[in-house]
Amino acid sequence: MRKEKISRTLEENYLPYAMSVIHSRALPEIDGFKPAHRKLLYTMYKMGLLTGAKTKSANVVGQTMKLNPHGEGAIYATLVRLTRGNENLLFPYIDSKGNFGKVYSRDMQAAASRYTEVKLDDICKYIFQDVDRDRVDFVPNYDGSMFEPVLLPVQFPTILVNPNRGIAVGMASAIPSFPLDEISNATIALMKDKEADLSAMVLGPDFSTGGYLIKDDGVMKSIIEEGQGSLRLRGKMEISEKERRIEITEIPFTTTIEAIIQRIIQLMKEGTFKEISDIRDESDLRGLRIAIECRRGTDYEDLVQRLYRETSLEDRFNCNFNILIGGVPMQLGVRDILLNWIDFRMACIRRGIRYDIEGYNAKVHLLKGLELILLDIDKVIALIRKTPKEKEVVPALMENFNLDQTQAEYVANIRLRQINKEVIEARLKEMADLEKEIKRLEAIYKSDKKVHGVIEKELITIVKEYSKPRKTMLIEAPVEADRIQEEEEIKDIILVLTREHYIKKMDKKEYEKNLEMRIKEGDQVLNEFIGTSKGEILAFTNKADVYKVYLEEIEESKAGDLGIYVPGLLELEKGEEVIFVSFEEKFEGYMLFAFENGKVAKIDMSSYETKTKRKKLVGGYSNADKLVAIYRLRQDKDILLYRYMNQKENILLINTSLIAPKVTRTSQGSQVLKLGKHGKLTTVELNRGSKFEEYRSRTIPSSGKQHKDFI
Repeated sequence: MRKEKISRTLEENYLPYAMSVIHSRALPEIDGFKPAHRKLLYTMYKMGLLTGAKTKSANVVGQTMKLNPHGEGAIYATLVRLTRGNENLLFPYIDSKGNFGKVYSRDMQAAASRYTEVKLDDICKYIFQDVDRDRVDFVPNYDGSMFEPVLLPVQFPTILVNPNRGIAVGMASAIPSFPLDEISNATIALMKDKEADLSAMVLGPDFSTGGYLIKDDGVMKSIIEEGQGSLRLRGKMEISEKERRIEITEIPFTTTIEAIIQRIIQLMKEGTFKEISDIRDESDLRGLRIAIECRRGTDYEDLVQRLYRETSLEDRFNCNFNILIGGVPMQLGVRDILLNWIDFRMACIRRGIRYDIEGYNAKVHLLKGLELILLDIDKVIALIRKTPKEKEVVPALMENFNLDQTQAEYVANIRLRQINKEVIEARLKEMADLEKEIKRLEAIYKSDKKVHGVIEKELITIVKEYSKPRKTMLIEAPVEADRIQEEEEIKDIILVLTREHYIKKMDKKEYEKNLEMRIKEGDQVLNEFIGTSKGEILAFTNKADVYKVYLEEIEESKAGDLGIYVPGLLELEKGEEVIFVSFEEKFEGYMLFAFENGKVAKIDMSSYETKTKRKKLVGGYSNADKLVAIYRLRQDKDILLYRYMNQKENILLINTSLIAPKVTRTSQGSQVLKLGKHGKLTTVELNRGSKFEEYRSRTIPSSGKQHKDFI
């Protein structure tokens, strides 16, 4: 038996293998792709699948083997993860038709490649633009029969916009996806100031499976600066006490339906979840859904918290930003990745400019030769006629008109019909335009600031076209404490709110004895709420702030009392007035703010929930434009919006489910109503009945339809 030193074996066999895995398989590069991804997408690009119709996946797999000889199974598995149908990526690179499985299911597998169809998604135009115009280096493929790009000239930071995970030898990479607009804004900010505060721009990752991300400023700072940190993710559950049912509709990116169901079944058998009578996977074409049937008397809030605690409905994504920079593995934070991406993109742009300048200079050189012969075109014609042999024409032109060989070839190939004033003037104008364009490009090439301007313009265009609302909502960290019995009694109360902002906190029994309510003259009861003494009142003011009144801190009223004047409790600033009052206990549903510029913000009520007893929340809603209307929605409803423009009125009816909810209180919301040049949103009303059904729109933004009374 032959013996070798282990050090020699490691040096000759293991180290080359390890480097091969790191460089050629597991870690992404600055363009956001691993070699397998890049080879597959470039093959599809060369097949004309960016603009053409879909083709069978098997065709793509076969063609990709010219660049990636790892077998059709490995190639198809890579393709599946990049498709829209699989839902793995926040911004899919491949538009797909057929069954591609789901990232959130272990058992839902993709159909065979002969049954599915694919083409490049539209966003890939910003990945491959000018790839064949010397923007990046090309190298021979494995057998030298064709060339492939070393990197792709991506026009946005794909490395952070889509997730990327891989295990190399001795290192691993786990990069989550971030919202396109947040990453683009951070990139633009870094081009202006490398030390810019990114924490205000990059709020946290956004995953294709949705769910919740528990905010942690310390972890996000570590991710931004160092590329490491552990993120807490939670699934989304909807409780229906009436149907005795909990529905799981979104789960953490790191788990699967099967893992959650199996864990719950195991705990049911162990007696941990005695409240649960049945659990089913009801996922279908509409999306993910796990149904949990509960027994009578279930404490749903407690059950939900235990589901988070005992199953992977709460999970962690451990970030580890290992990427290749110039072939060297590095661990970088968001800031350094974006700075490296900016350098990479600047190099791509400069290479493209250089390529264009060289082409334009070659064209100008030819046209200058044409300009020289224009001094005596008749002499040129006579010279060509007198030259006995065709091969002597070019040397004769070079000798008599001081042309080089390239210019002489160009002149000799001009057809007689092109030797007229119109064509010649057009060529000379073209030369002047080319020289002007060359100067413009040279100015950009020499200026970092102007190259940054090109990148910024590209990013703004891409964000405008592809940015979309967050799928993974940010929430405050839940209070990690066992439930304990409150020392003081929690009373059932009736809260009465009046139009003049008076409140009455009354014991439920006292209220039921006195059905007649005394209120201020000219005032009227606006709302009556049933709750507990642990509720809160939110008072929204004309200064865009929110004040809180805690019911446990105010005295009870009697039926004969006028009540307590809310503004008198709040210590308002000079000129500040209360414009809306709401009673909150569970902080479910939304606040709806409509603005004169046609935008409507739908703010999740969780944004107004606080752990501590804060009296004032600065920035309760956006003050970027004039507020037209404010509503409290327990669930999505139909609303009517009125636009006034040029003495005409349009009406738009929509359901608020079309408006993406926001968790940032000061969000300006979504453009719902198109206003035109001089239009403005004047009124927003809750719609009751079917009278205005003809004004309904299923999409936003919309201009609505002209009110019949104004026609």
